[in-house]
Formats: sequence, C-alpha cells, structure tokens
Amino acid sequence: MDFSMIVAEDRIKKAYEDGEFKNLPGLGKPLKLDDLSGVPEELRMAYRLMKNAGFTPEENTLRQEVATIEDLIRKCDDSSERERLNEQLSQKLLRYNSMISKRGINTNSAMFKNYERRIEQKLLK
Repeated sequence: MDFSMIVAEDRIKKAYEDGEFKNLPGLGKPLKLDDLSGVPEELRMAYRLMKNAGFTPEENTLRQEVATIEDLIRKCDDSSERERLNEQLSQKLLRYNSMISKRGINTNSAMFKNYERRIEQKLLK
C-alpha cells in the first residue's frame, strides 16, 4: 500500500469510530448498482463519469442521429425526401431539447443551428 491509501484508510476508520456514517441517506438499504455488464471493462470508468456528469447514452445517440440527418439534408436533392428528413430532424431536436431541459439546461439550439449554417455558407463560398 502506498502512503495515500494508508492515510485514506486511517481517515475512514476515524470517521467510522466517530459515528459520521450513522446519518447517511439510505443507511441500511441496498445500493442501486448500475448494470455495466454490457460495457467493456476498459470503458466502464469513463461511462460512469459521463453518466455522473449528466450525459446519457440516449442523449449521445440522439446527437449522432441529428448530425446524420443534417448531413443527409445537405446532400439530398429530392424535395419530398428533404421535407421528410426535416420532419425527422425536428422530432429528434424536440426530443433532445426536452431531455436537456429536464436537466435544467437552457437550450438555444435554433440560434446555434442558424449560426452554424451561416458559417458553413461563408466557408463554402
């Protein structure tokens, strides 16, 4: 054991002896463990950090889907297909924005999307 582990163990023992763990929320109840069996072992820590920071796999999937649909819209020549893709994009953005707003984060996605489009237009000219 290295020095930091010895110090940590000593502090935990002292806190236990002082009774600092007696009033913790959920005392005596089983822990809710995350089932990370589907996540490769080398990615579990990163996954847990992202989850604790508020990022969810569903949110990341939605972001990827939005980016894919936007790419398809840019390359689409058929107007009916473009309209269908725009509807899909609106639904995905609405779902993503509602997911983000539940966490208390303000979203101005329309403003940023317009800004992004203007930058792309200037770069393409």
